[in-house]
Amino acid sequence: MQPNERDPVHPVDQRLPTGQLLTLGIQHVLVMYAGAVAVPLIIGSALWLPKDQIAFLISADLFACGIATLIQTLGLWIFGIRLPVIMGCTFASVGPMIAIGTDPSLGILDIFGSTIAAGAIGILIAPLIGKLLRFFPLVVVGTVITVIGLSLMEVGINWAAGGVGNPDYGNPVYLGLSLLVLMLILLINKFGRGFVSNISVLLGIVAGFAIAFGLGRVNLDGVSNAHWVGFPMPLHFGVPAFHILPIATMVIVMFVTFIESTGMFLAVGDMVDRPVDQQTLVRGLRVDGLGTMIGGIFNSFPHTSFSQNVGLIGITGVKSRFVCATGGLILVLLGLFPKMAQMVASVPAFVLGGAGIVMFGMVAANGIKALSRVDFVKNQHNLFIVAVSIGFGLTPVVAPHFFSKLPPALAPILHSGILLASVSAVILNLIFNGVRSEKAAERDIRRAGHDLEGQAAHDGAQGQSHEMPRSAAH
Repeated sequence: MQPNERDPVHPVDQRLPTGQLLTLGIQHVLVMYAGAVAVPLIIGSALWLPKDQIAFLISADLFACGIATLIQTLGLWIFGIRLPVIMGCTFASVGPMIAIGTDPSLGILDIFGSTIAAGAIGILIAPLIGKLLRFFPLVVVGTVITVIGLSLMEVGINWAAGGVGNPDYGNPVYLGLSLLVLMLILLINKFGRGFVSNISVLLGIVAGFAIAFGLGRVNLDGVSNAHWVGFPMPLHFGVPAFHILPIATMVIVMFVTFIESTGMFLAVGDMVDRPVDQQTLVRGLRVDGLGTMIGGIFNSFPHTSFSQNVGLIGITGVKSRFVCATGGLILVLLGLFPKMAQMVASVPAFVLGGAGIVMFGMVAANGIKALSRVDFVKNQHNLFIVAVSIGFGLTPVVAPHFFSKLPPALAPILHSGILLASVSAVILNLIFNGVRSEKAAERDIRRAGHDLEGQAAHDGAQGQSHEMPRSAAH
């Protein structure tokens, strides 16, 4: 719908009735919730934090997601794309953060410090992203995203067996319940209608939690003692630490998220009939940086714009950015309820395992999808770029002690498969393919955005074919 004389307000700027805003905002939160809380769960488990601290990370994450979403949708000074966008923690940062947090000479304060610094650098380089895109063609981006998903599969598989360090690791009950959760997610995707299929991961986790609780496999210690309301205080763990190598690692993550966000922003702009120009793009990317800074300050992690919410725009037909702003407000409120976060932290690892295999596998699948648009026939050099870079990227995963004899100061870099894959892919691409023009780089990213838009439209068509109610859109 285009603005006209009778309705001069663009659909993006329409303020819907409160009831519709609340309903549609909750839908957006449900779509991204499982992915949002997965990152603090992964990091907290990898760093062996007690359950109450993991619960705090979840609250802080939801709060920071909400703040960043409000800035992105409503705008603040030079920040905010002012389109229907939801912000959340990026999976691209998980591998590097685990490498930083588990390094003997570093720790969680270095994670927060490098996150804050990378966010600040991201804000500064956002206007230059058009010139930097030439170093990240699809062969590089697709390879990196694939490695991200393959690296995270280790986490999901260990979850399915009960979690690393669990003395009962590999218990058939754990494996069976993980498989059950995985099957439930697939069945909901197959037979679910419209919006229900979009939250299949969340529904699978809830069902798995209920079954595990019925079998007496859920530990709810700490839930009753948790406060109903609490504020996630900034710098809760102490003053962040700033070191060059962890910061450099997280800056690479910012580049990857910028590439993903650029394609998504272009797709959203086309879907809501408000094409994204260079100035608008920069405002959106600045919020990726600002959201990452806010994340580090509030004991959370790097943030980016969540692409999974794009499909929901196609399903509901609602283009108003105030719907996502309402979702941001809901996320802020959710972050103020520690008891709920403690409940989420009580979800057994083996329940998360079935969902993790799906979520992390989808990350890898999206990387493969990006690589499917790369020319491997006329340019066989691209095969070498992908092959070698994936080999480097998986080295720390399949052989954790491969670099054990090298200087410990290099551990944050050498133990991050994502960083190794990124550096390898960029360098090999420069050697074999050279540097592309800015126009060619922008054309590839815009094509990726149109692909995402097409997928969202397909999701919307599926929702309509399943008689998804659209009354909220009118």
